[in-house]
Amino acid sequence: MARVAAAHPVPFTYLDLRLQPGAIEGSLVAHIFDLGHDLNIEPAERLLDPAIAAQQSAAIVKLLAGRLTVSANGVALMPQWSAVDVVADRQSLKIGVRYPLSTQAGTVTVAALMFPYDPQHQTFLNIYEGNALTQAILDGGRRNFEYFAGTRQGAFAVVRRFLPAGISHILIGPDHLLFLVGLLLLGGTARQLVVIVTSFTVAHSITLSLAALNLVSPPARLIEPAIALSIVYVGADNLLIRDGRDVRAWIAFAFGFIHGFGFANVLREMDLPTRALGWSLFAFNAGVEIGQLLVVAMVATAFSALRARSEAAGRQLAFAGSIVVMAAGAFWFVQRVFFPGGVQQGLGTGSWGL
Repeated sequence: MARVAAAHPVPFTYLDLRLQPGAIEGSLVAHIFDLGHDLNIEPAERLLDPAIAAQQSAAIVKLLAGRLTVSANGVALMPQWSAVDVVADRQSLKIGVRYPLSTQAGTVTVAALMFPYDPQHQTFLNIYEGNALTQAILDGGRRNFEYFAGTRQGAFAVVRRFLPAGISHILIGPDHLLFLVGLLLLGGTARQLVVIVTSFTVAHSITLSLAALNLVSPPARLIEPAIALSIVYVGADNLLIRDGRDVRAWIAFAFGFIHGFGFANVLREMDLPTRALGWSLFAFNAGVEIGQLLVVAMVATAFSALRARSEAAGRQLAFAGSIVVMAAGAFWFVQRVFFPGGVQQGLGTGSWGL
């Protein structure tokens, strides 16, 4: 084991994949030290002898094939391995691989953990499509990478992934939903409600795009408390408006910018595809809007039905609902300012609406 600690010169593997019509062509370069360790060949320099490399070819293929999976459109591909070549100047062996395709690939998923004995080992992945290059690093902490092809099939795949994610996000994000519900408590005509929701949509779409593109990236420790305060403000405005001017559309627009940054925090964690960034933003945002419309339609219909039966009950609902909205917003504000660890734990589950 002392040899492992002292003599490991290059803990890297290099995997190149090229998307071609009808196939994915690739090559894998592995260092002789890693191969020698896992094949029990000592000294590892023996593998630089072409005769020994050829003799070990079947064992090398068996070793690598069990640790590398390439899938297209969710289906694992069968590899066709070529002969092993010695790359003496890099103290490595190179082996070609070809993955035949029955249909054009929309998504390509690479799963690799090449040499698990070494916790520091990394696989450098290069995916070529035409003149475009996409790079990733796979290791013990990240074993999978999903690539969306720059084709019509790739665009459809992006939409299929990010549209449901947008819908799910708004439906499991209680703070965003409560903000919307607070805006609907006072009721109004269909036109008023459409203007309110549209104002919120336009604003958060702008900041969602800016943040996802890393043009503007305010920290979550500021955005999350601000979202909570926006909920408090909506409830307070409902109680204070009385017969004054209805400014809910302006409130939705102003605070929509802040909520957009909250949406972007989740979108960044989803590994946005570089080649299909525009499609992923569009699909996620469209999903958010679909989710919003579902909620608005159900809530507005229920509130309207209640008011139609009893105007007094409608007023009581608006008053009590606004109190609840303010209390929830205040609770989230205190929690996010003074107990931020809880917010961080909720980032991956959606329990904080991030």
